[in-house]
Amino acid sequence: MSTPKYKRILLKLSGEALNGGDKTQVIDFNILDQYAREIRRVYDAGVEIAIVIGGGNIFRGASVEKSGIDRVQGDHMGMLATVINGMAVQSSLEKHGMYTRLMSAIKMEQVCEPLIRRRAIRHLEKKRIVIFGAGTGNPYFTTDTTASLRAIESEAEVVLKGTRVDGVYTADPEKDPSAVKYDHLSFDEALAKNLKIMDLTAFALCKENNVPIIVFDMNKPGNLYDLAMGGQVGTLVSNES
Repeated sequence: MSTPKYKRILLKLSGEALNGGDKTQVIDFNILDQYAREIRRVYDAGVEIAIVIGGGNIFRGASVEKSGIDRVQGDHMGMLATVINGMAVQSSLEKHGMYTRLMSAIKMEQVCEPLIRRRAIRHLEKKRIVIFGAGTGNPYFTTDTTASLRAIESEAEVVLKGTRVDGVYTADPEKDPSAVKYDHLSFDEALAKNLKIMDLTAFALCKENNVPIIVFDMNKPGNLYDLAMGGQVGTLVSNES
């Protein structure tokens, strides 16, 4: 077996990815099973894996102010949604024979461990997949920012952002067929071009701490494994020009 390029990765998944674009259901369990199979290949290769997943398939805190719900309250509701998704991902991974720990930035010991950085790193060293739930534990921060923060805290070498498209384009490829894909961008180039890869706080954290981001299509079988092994998949965003 080939040697993986990365010892430890942070995989960022969107909550919306779990329902397969079908807003009539919260979680598509076929997609959940597919993701578990993809992660299993990377797990078997010896890569240490941390995961952050959004909650947008259940509740999106930033979009509820118009309904009269307080933004802080809404964000906390969104954080709880990420824990529900984390539990679903945890169950699916364990069904496929992987050892996991779900850690929450909001204490709820009956269903998951409280987030303690040193304990999270120890779990990773013991080849347990760590799923970080409840965002940063604070309102006004996205799960993109959570992914960047947890990657830095857990000493991951890269943030792998799984999406529905195979990288970063000059425009939305689902709307503009003439959009051109970037293979590599520097953080400064992405900011100058105003490309919506991650929110600015998430971006700044990765740039300042020299943690590259790779945006890729999580739904294409083999992509995650190829990335972990050093393959050229998706779009790499780094401090290098």
